[in-house]
Amino acid sequence: MQMRARLEALIDEMLDGQIMLDEAIAEFEKLYIQKALVRSGDHLSRTAGLLGIHRNTLSKRVASYRSQDRANRPKPRRAR
Repeated sequence: MQMRARLEALIDEMLDGQIMLDEAIAEFEKLYIQKALVRSGDHLSRTAGLLGIHRNTLSKRVASYRSQDRANRPKPRRAR
């Protein structure tokens, strides 16, 4: 299946699930960056080159994703 057809099918699913555009774009960007980091062995400069963005831009986005992930983690419960 060609890329456009695959994307169209995914978009149809997302629209059916009432996924908002901002949420879809943010999730796509995060996953795209994560995959690029894996391919480059977590090397920021190589990843930035692969993505065609500046290393500082990538560093800020990665830091933002990490802080979001920490904020979304359930807090550990203390034993009583």
